[in-house]
Amino acid sequence: MLLPTPAGLYCPPADIHIDPVRPVARALITHGHSDHARAGHGAVLATRETLAIMALRYGEGFTGSQQVAVPGEAIRIGEVEFTFVPAGHVLGSAQIVVESRGLRIVASGDYKRERDPTCAGFEPMPCDIFITEATFGLPVFRHPSAAGEVAKLLESVRLFPERTHIVGAYSLGKAQRVMALIREAGYNRPIYIHGAVEKITAFYEAEGIPLGEIRLVAETDRKTLGGEIVICPPSAAQDLWARRFPDPVTAFASGWMRIRARARQKGVELPLVISDHADWDDLLATIKEVQAGEIWVTHGEADALVHWCGTAGLKARPLHLVGYGDEGEADPVEEAADAAAV
Repeated sequence: MLLPTPAGLYCPPADIHIDPVRPVARALITHGHSDHARAGHGAVLATRETLAIMALRYGEGFTGSQQVAVPGEAIRIGEVEFTFVPAGHVLGSAQIVVESRGLRIVASGDYKRERDPTCAGFEPMPCDIFITEATFGLPVFRHPSAAGEVAKLLESVRLFPERTHIVGAYSLGKAQRVMALIREAGYNRPIYIHGAVEKITAFYEAEGIPLGEIRLVAETDRKTLGGEIVICPPSAAQDLWARRFPDPVTAFASGWMRIRARARQKGVELPLVISDHADWDDLLATIKEVQAGEIWVTHGEADALVHWCGTAGLKARPLHLVGYGDEGEADPVEEAADAAAV
């Protein structure tokens, strides 16, 4: 019912791909990140939020036609039923449940289990085959609470009121989640953002997600931003752009910040371990919870997760799909999609 192909996961009975990495006739899209949601497909089926995000990033003509998938409502294509279920990754993100002739396969897309005030939480779906990501599929990746990491940021702002705190965070999902967590922690001052974050942030606000007062850096004298928080794409935090603020503290919100050597390599003074992917413990807990007899691993640290499944008595296989990125790595495609906002 599902096959790995060079274009991505393919469902022959319905003649449709899931998160294809090249243009295809018909595509199901799990969420709006550029490594999963690409322009140029003939037709796209996705949640309303994901379709809106794709239109914001690629323009209204990003696909020949589009159809809204309402979470929880089955859509029949040929002999196959597809149902979109919240994945907890970013706004509009979904797992895709594929059912036919008594067989149920769940393609997780990217997902996390930790609470996120900016999107619907992950809903585990019992299934026969579970297709999971494994971005952080190694035991070393055990993420602390995101609220605790934001508390570290705010403590640094308190201790160094003369320094601008620049937080590198992906423009879609991570940036807005960090803003929301900062607000939940009681921070009421304006948050300043890079132009590349503006469009998606405005969309989140239009969807009813409270982010407080947001100001554009471009409309502000940077010399006056000592003691303020600035959120920007990861590449901007590493660029000359970030050096024009008063004695900047460079922070980076990513699951990869668990690896201190990587933080040092990138010159990150304040690493914030905030991930929008499941960590090792949550990957294992999810596999147990969905009670699938077979596990397929699409991308990330597939070998370690496949090995664990074997020790747990589960049949498992890596799919070796290419074209999907890892959280926290600078993604030129991702940031180019937002360049028009700068």
